[in-house]
Amino acid sequence: MKLQGPLSIALSLCLAAPATILAADKKKPAAPAPTEAAPAAKPLTLPDTVATVDGAEIKKDELEKAFANLLAARKMSPDAIPAEQRLQGYRMVLDEIIIDKILAKKSADTKVTDEEVNAQWERIKGNFGSEAELKKQVEAAGETLDKVKKGLHDRLAEEHWIDSQVKDKVNVTDAEAEDFYKKHPEAFKTPEEVRASHILVKVDKDAKPEVVEEKKKAAQAIADRVKKGEDFGKLAQEISEDPSAKENKGDLDFFRKEAMVPEFSNAAFGMKKGEISDPVRSDFGFHVIKVTDRKDAETVTLEKAKPQLLAFLKNQKKQAAVEEVIKGVREKAEVKINLPEPPAAAAAPAPAPGAITAPAK
Repeated sequence: MKLQGPLSIALSLCLAAPATILAADKKKPAAPAPTEAAPAAKPLTLPDTVATVDGAEIKKDELEKAFANLLAARKMSPDAIPAEQRLQGYRMVLDEIIIDKILAKKSADTKVTDEEVNAQWERIKGNFGSEAELKKQVEAAGETLDKVKKGLHDRLAEEHWIDSQVKDKVNVTDAEAEDFYKKHPEAFKTPEEVRASHILVKVDKDAKPEVVEEKKKAAQAIADRVKKGEDFGKLAQEISEDPSAKENKGDLDFFRKEAMVPEFSNAAFGMKKGEISDPVRSDFGFHVIKVTDRKDAETVTLEKAKPQLLAFLKNQKKQAAVEEVIKGVREKAEVKINLPEPPAAAAAPAPAPGAITAPAK
């Protein structure tokens, strides 16, 4: 079930942490060449009442606002989307609103405590660093903190009601866990891992040979200092040109071989714990590597895997049960949709990059 309204705006504003400089480079598709400006999207006229759910009307203003919020969270403009794709987007957002209306009615008498709301509120606030920043972002989207909190309360009530409908359908037995374990042996194998630290001396890919040699000598001098007993972490903080070294003292934590660029991984996985490398060249420059720990490849036993496996299987059952509950209440509700019919599938254009996808339930 996807959260709608102001709360979904708040949640969508959370940012992922950047990857380390050494993460293996993934090929990205080239940006499309500039083209002539696309023609303005054709006007799409919506009826004043876009749908009714058990006699209750959903107005176009509510749909347009929810659609605009979704696009804003994805940094997209409605004018950049062709009319037929906007219609598809409206229909998907409208379906979410319809389900929310049905669930809100079903969960109207479901109890939600202040402690639950406050706990969720603190978690959301933590994603922004402060309530002031959260308020700033929410108000920029044309909402208020009170509406966000009300939406949070309503969403918790819906979740509690759904939980009450599926609680007898999510039990998992030890026999089911054992059966899954036997049928999916590869899922329980963990490859060899190495924990390493590094000090980076940057070198441009197209650097002249004399510059490369100079940088290599600088890296070798660092390696010699470490081998003579100087503290690796302290040196990494002081002189490594990997920006993250100021915070992590060059420590890259445990990683699998494929997680780093090949030159670095091949060197690190060929070293013993505690060993210091001579300079290793990669596209980033020269690395002085210290292996600080290793983990051998292993197959996780059923006994060790069982707690997480039971939780995984229970979650699978719950997702399936939730989908069935939502499908059931949707089919039983009296719903009338007044949006124009979408174009035939055969005539629909290929989706453009960044086209709207259906929100997850």
